[in-house]
Amino acid sequence: MKKIVAFGASSSVNSINKTLATFTAFQVPNAQVTLIDLNDYDMPIFSVDKENTDGIPKPAYRFKTILKSADGIVISFAEHNGAYTSAFKNILDWISRIEKVVWYNKPMFLLATSDGARGAISVLEMAHARISRENTHPIPKFSLPNFNQNFTPEKGVTHSHWAPLFSAALNQFIVTLT
Repeated sequence: MKKIVAFGASSSVNSINKTLATFTAFQVPNAQVTLIDLNDYDMPIFSVDKENTDGIPKPAYRFKTILKSADGIVISFAEHNGAYTSAFKNILDWISRIEKVVWYNKPMFLLATSDGARGAISVLEMAHARISRENTHPIPKFSLPNFNQNFTPEKGVTHSHWAPLFSAALNQFIVTLT
């Protein structure tokens, strides 16, 4: 049984990216899914001065431990002003101080969605470029525009154009897990 860690890279309680990441992780056959809520890893804003004074916060170590135990990682990125949310970026900054290899070269599936027509593609491209540099696995990615029109919790991606693209990317992720 494969251990999949999934989260929406957002601190919103009603995050559509958390919904997409959760749905996606549960599509992996024979998987044990661990869902992460970024709100459980609240830490001070990263700074070298704060690290030198107080050390790395315990939530950063807990987050890294969960990543290390995974066989695969699913992240769906929310986009704030064309980039990562501050909640995700802060966690990334802290966990990268523990070890330089952030994602442990795990198979990953990167997604993004929004209620807009671009589907948070800017942050997805940024994340994919950054994460791909330190991962030897091909990392599938998928952006879903107009989330509330193209997704239901029961069926997942419902739009006739986007559904096969999602399935193909999901299958690529599943193949890298084996």
